[in-house]
Amino acid sequence: MSKPKWVPLESNPEVLSAYSKNLGANKGEWLDVFALDDESLTAIPQPVVAVMLLFPVTDDYFVNCKAEDEKLQEKGQKASENVFYMKQVVSNACGTYGLYHALTNTTKEIELGDGILKEFLEETKGLSPEEKGEALAKNEKIKDLHHKIAEEGQTAVPNAEEALEPHFVALVHVDGSLYELDGNRGGPVNHGPTSPKDLLKDAAKVCRERIEKNPHEYRFTVMALTTAL
Repeated sequence: MSKPKWVPLESNPEVLSAYSKNLGANKGEWLDVFALDDESLTAIPQPVVAVMLLFPVTDDYFVNCKAEDEKLQEKGQKASENVFYMKQVVSNACGTYGLYHALTNTTKEIELGDGILKEFLEETKGLSPEEKGEALAKNEKIKDLHHKIAEEGQTAVPNAEEALEPHFVALVHVDGSLYELDGNRGGPVNHGPTSPKDLLKDAAKVCRERIEKNPHEYRFTVMALTTAL
C-alpha cells in the first residue's frame, strides 16, 4: 500500500514559527543558521532548544541509513526512554514530522499550552513509533493545519504528488544526549553527549558532517529554535 501524500512545507523560519504557535508553543522562534562555524553560531540568540536540517536525499542516503541502522541495532545504542520519536508514514510530510519531533521533545522550553500538539501527546502516550506516526497521519486537525501552513509560504505550493528530494530531520537534546530524529530511520540516532548550552554547537557539527558527505551540493538549510525571542 502506498503512503498518503501531503503538500510539502517550505523551509522557511517564519513558516515554522507560525506552525509552532498554531500547535500551542508559547515560546520560541525559528531562525536561519547561515554558517556553521563556532564564531558565526554566536550570532544565534541562546538558548537554542532544537535544530532542523533540510538536505537533499538520494538513493545512496537510504542505503547508507539502512546500513547504519543495522550497525546500531547490532551494537546496541543507549537511547533515553524520554525521547519522543515516530515513524514517518506520509510522503512529503517530513517537515511536519520534523517539527513535531522538535517540539515534542522541548515541551517545557517552549511552554507548550493547550492545543493540537498537547492533545496529540496525550492521545499517543504508550504507543509505538509506528503507531504514533499513523496517529499523526490520521489526525484531521493536524492534516488541516499542515495544509493551511503549507499554503502560507512565500514560494509556489508544490503538488502533493510531486516527489521531492529535500528532507527534514530534527536535532534535540534529551537527558544529556544529542538525538537525530528522522522518521525514515530505524529509530532515534544518539550522536553522543551534549547539554542545553552546547546543543547548537554539537548539532552544527552533525550538520557539517552531513554536508561534507556531499560537497558539490548546495541545497542545505539549517534552522534553530530559540526561546530567547
